[in-house]
Amino acid sequence: MKKKKTTAEELSKMFGISHGRSVEAIMKAQIISAILKVMEQDELTHAQIALKSKLPRSAVTGILSGSLQKVTIDRLLRMAEAVGLKAQITLKRSA
Repeated sequence: MKKKKTTAEELSKMFGISHGRSVEAIMKAQIISAILKVMEQDELTHAQIALKSKLPRSAVTGILSGSLQKVTIDRLLRMAEAVGLKAQITLKRSA
């Protein structure tokens, strides 16, 4: 059974946060999920990702283990690049 994806609007209402914060949370979750998928496929370690991304291994381990401390888009993009992923962002006007 396929999981239903939570929208930014739903997150905003559930947690009483702005739409922008909700979008950021969803983006972070999607990036982390993609990194974990490649790491599993390529059998990469946290230490290897840390070395390639120039981040402390403890930060990489924390991020990939679900810690929300010090999780920035910048750090996630560095980790994504370290596993060979290229980010692409699409923006559109509000209705």
